[in-house]
Amino acid sequence: MPSTDPTFLASCRTGTRLLHDARHRTEHGETSDAIFPTSGFVYDSAEQAEATFEGTIQHLQYSRYGNPTVDALQDRLALLEGAEACQTTSTGMGAVSCALLAHLKAGDRIVASSALFGSTHWLLDSLIPSYGIETVMIDGTNPAAWEEALSRPAKAVLIETPSNPMLDVLDIRHIATLAHKAGALFMVDNVFATPVGQKPLELGADVVIYSCTKHIDGQGRVMGGAILGSQKWITETLQPFVRNTGNTLSPFNAWVLSKGLETLQLRVEAMARNAARIADVLGDLPGITAVRYPGRKDHPQAKLAHTQMSNGGTLIAFTVANGKKGAFACLNAFQLIAISNNLGDARSLATHPATTTHRKLTQEQRNALGITDGSIRFSVGLEDAEDLIADMRRGAEAALRAGR
Repeated sequence: MPSTDPTFLASCRTGTRLLHDARHRTEHGETSDAIFPTSGFVYDSAEQAEATFEGTIQHLQYSRYGNPTVDALQDRLALLEGAEACQTTSTGMGAVSCALLAHLKAGDRIVASSALFGSTHWLLDSLIPSYGIETVMIDGTNPAAWEEALSRPAKAVLIETPSNPMLDVLDIRHIATLAHKAGALFMVDNVFATPVGQKPLELGADVVIYSCTKHIDGQGRVMGGAILGSQKWITETLQPFVRNTGNTLSPFNAWVLSKGLETLQLRVEAMARNAARIADVLGDLPGITAVRYPGRKDHPQAKLAHTQMSNGGTLIAFTVANGKKGAFACLNAFQLIAISNNLGDARSLATHPATTTHRKLTQEQRNALGITDGSIRFSVGLEDAEDLIADMRRGAEAALRAGR
């Protein structure tokens, strides 16, 4: 049987790692990970149970605390990310909320980019301040804004890069330097870039957050979240919160996500190639008034994206003529591209952020983020690029006709 030594695997390339990390293989020698759908575990003796709860021996207690299938996924994610440890959660927003709430307490201060997913924005704008935590949200693309906000102490810093939905690219290295000077733990939501396209820990981040529901599953089947960071922070700060509040990933979902990891690199790289090709064509289509893609030279942070991302990503933000009417006409004209607020799927998906994912933001907040009534977020899938371009032409033509 091939070696599965972690030290050996660390010397292998990403695709190899995802296929051959079999440290959790059972005595049966299965090629595919086993699933352990159990709520609890038994002990050989009362003394063993006592020692397990005391922490003097290692033994599984309860699937809310740990499960072999979930542990296998966490180990594989940590290996892929280059992190010391990983804690999974039931959803991506579970990962965001647990990372923040485990780390912050009344009297603390968090600084975040204002360009965030709608639910994350709600956490910072509505929930967290109600716990007596100061929240400061700034234009994440403005270096001076970061310098001002982090000129005094902070407990945490949170960003998304590229951001949802308009694909702002933030300077991880620069923000990391300022965050650490302010005494903050620096958290990066890396969902859009994926662990294949960007390595925040290597750029100075302390914690990386994923909605595994997106590219890691990649086929629209299950939900899950992941938080990666140092062993000390995961074990001492995050795990007690997750275990005792019950935001637990199910063994079945963990198994599906582990299988998704095996093809993650192939899927993401193919989707990114499609996205780059489509973004170039979109820029010349009548009916489309603006295109944002980190791999295009006209992206506002194109040079930065090139230095910290290995590809332009799998998402495109574009704006059509005739506002909401044009956007709805465009979406409704698609024959291949499905209307869905999900992303990172093998199938291409598109959504209208102003009326879906970011509808709870005020008009003023959406304007500040560049989200107009004509904005569409397009998650590029694995279909043939030329077929998707033909669908985009249909949508752009429909948007133009909507103004007549």
